[in-house]
Amino acid sequence: MTPASKPTSTTRLVRRALGVAAGVVVLAAGTGLAVAGGTVPQSPALAPGTPPAVDVPVGQTIGVCPGPAELLRGTPVQGDPQFSPASKSASSQLTAAVIGEPSGAMPSSTIAGIDGSVQQKVSDGKDASAAPPAAPPAAVASRASTAPSLLAASALEGRPSSAAALLRYSADDGDLRGIAAASCAAPANDLWLGGASTLVGRTSVLYLSNPTTTPSTVNLDFFGDQPLGQPPAGSRGIQIPPGSTKSFVLGGFVPGQRNVSVHVRSSGGPVAAVIQQSALRGLTPGGVDFLTPVGGPSNRQVTTGIELQDPAAARDLASHRGFDDATAALQVTVPGANDAVVQVRVFGPDGPVTLPSGAVFTAKAGTVTEIPLAGVPAGKYSVAASSDVSFTASVRMVKGTSDKDPLDFAVSGAQARLGDGHVVPVGDAGSRTLVFSAPDGRAKVTAVPVTADGKLHAPVSLDLAGSTTATLEVPDTVDGAKPVAYSISASGDPAYGSILLGGDGTGISVASILPAAGGRQSLPVTLGY
Repeated sequence: MTPASKPTSTTRLVRRALGVAAGVVVLAAGTGLAVAGGTVPQSPALAPGTPPAVDVPVGQTIGVCPGPAELLRGTPVQGDPQFSPASKSASSQLTAAVIGEPSGAMPSSTIAGIDGSVQQKVSDGKDASAAPPAAPPAAVASRASTAPSLLAASALEGRPSSAAALLRYSADDGDLRGIAAASCAAPANDLWLGGASTLVGRTSVLYLSNPTTTPSTVNLDFFGDQPLGQPPAGSRGIQIPPGSTKSFVLGGFVPGQRNVSVHVRSSGGPVAAVIQQSALRGLTPGGVDFLTPVGGPSNRQVTTGIELQDPAAARDLASHRGFDDATAALQVTVPGANDAVVQVRVFGPDGPVTLPSGAVFTAKAGTVTEIPLAGVPAGKYSVAASSDVSFTASVRMVKGTSDKDPLDFAVSGAQARLGDGHVVPVGDAGSRTLVFSAPDGRAKVTAVPVTADGKLHAPVSLDLAGSTTATLEVPDTVDGAKPVAYSISASGDPAYGSILLGGDGTGISVASILPAAGGRQSLPVTLGY
């Protein structure tokens, strides 16, 4: 790891934005201490009641992107692994998109290293126009990626900017053959990741990045096929210095687990987390993927972007030695102390389909339970799961039907419902499909293409019936230009979505649709003693 370079003005702005919320909390706590230390009687303003709300200053929009997939050189026990290039044909492309305001205002935005060093400018700041334009302004940027990076966009008109980025890795040779994609998510102090495996031939590497100026202390909690008991050595008090990325081989913490979920908790600076998962079955490459954060524990989880193969071919593949995990399955993690009775629904373009293995399952507390999706006809689907006990969920899918040829796999994690104004980069390579679902009721999704020249085009609308899955294939061109992103909004009953990416042969990956830019936020502050 190279030392962080001397901070630039852009670096200081990025890190200052990430520390705003923590600063407000410290200010509130300090005010409380000042009142408590005083000797004056309590004033009417401090009487019990509804606490006043204090506006939180709007910070930058930040998205942290993983670096390209890398091949382990050795078999380290836990941290500080050695890496080498994945293959001669491997490429990693970062696509960023920023959309301005209807007034014509445009935020300044850059692609930078984790240490804040600017790599490429995406857009210049621009004030509102005297005469608002016919469509909001937009800017896109694409560059080869060689290391973890971040997209930073300044606040605009009192709210976070609409900006997002997507990393797409692909290779057609080597042990890391396949496609892996990740939406560049904001750092946080509480993250859940699922879909990992530490069986023989499966490699899981957790990357933790701290893009702030505040040191971060991270604790890792693991969930596997069986309750894991005491936290493994080295999983507590992990120090992530400011502007740095550290990597950890999960097999050193919890070896021999077919299904692994990780709960990442940090104090101090928020962190970004992603798992590079790969498989090698004997000498046959088994695929690669980036596992990004999923929705936190909840009584209901919805996963989209699921592509299933012909059930007979999938069953034959799984019958070969070493391929029993090359199957589609729902992975349910129950972090609490009580078992969860989970009801599962699978629905495609024509509505619900019958799950041959049943619709109700018991997921054991403190473990990851694998629920097979075998027997469902080939096609694109969504899965909705519910229980009276909170859980997290993800779906593993496999592409390829021969045990003699390379396979690829993808993991789609459950995410929150869609809202208004999501920026969704889709890149410019391979097949790109937006997959949407409405588990109940009816919903409408509007997708506005953004082309490589930074222009917004006529929207495309999809009406979703309850318990159906709908797809939107990204065309090669829109009005003569190549679409590389969309602005997506949903209305009506809850709708969910993701990006399904493919390539030549068996390549497959799924990327999540990140939350839309929020408005001004406020924090309740109680003064008293």
